[in-house]
Amino acid sequence: MTSATQQRPIADGLFTWPAGSPALLGSRCQTCDKVAFPAQGSCTACCSTDVKVEELPARGKLWTYTIQRFMPKSPYNSGETQETFKPYGVGYVELPGALCVEGRLTESDPEKLKIGMDMDVIFYPYRNEADGTEVISFAFQPVA
Repeated sequence: MTSATQQRPIADGLFTWPAGSPALLGSRCQTCDKVAFPAQGSCTACCSTDVKVEELPARGKLWTYTIQRFMPKSPYNSGETQETFKPYGVGYVELPGALCVEGRLTESDPEKLKIGMDMDVIFYPYRNEADGTEVISFAFQPVA
């Protein structure tokens, strides 16, 4: 981040930011060990409130995907218009520990996406606010 550009995450508590090596944040139940994303205040499996926020692994496997061919509504719109919108991949990536995280994919060509392929989470400028602030989000990209 340069001093001229302000940045903020798309949502508080979704991932570490700012950070030298940002990571998605999930919650792990201390009672039954279930992991959830995004982090929750209670366990979705056993309802325990004894949960701990932890950084999630940065690499997983593409579990399933689709290509979104319509423009998302606010607040998920990245600033595109009907004229500038380009279809993009959306997928579930299974992270170690059997947790699937939904997110945008950096690849939109279905010929280049294969279920089971390795994917890394990345963090990128998603859109700019009217005041110039970059809104940072995450996506998954195929491992080269």
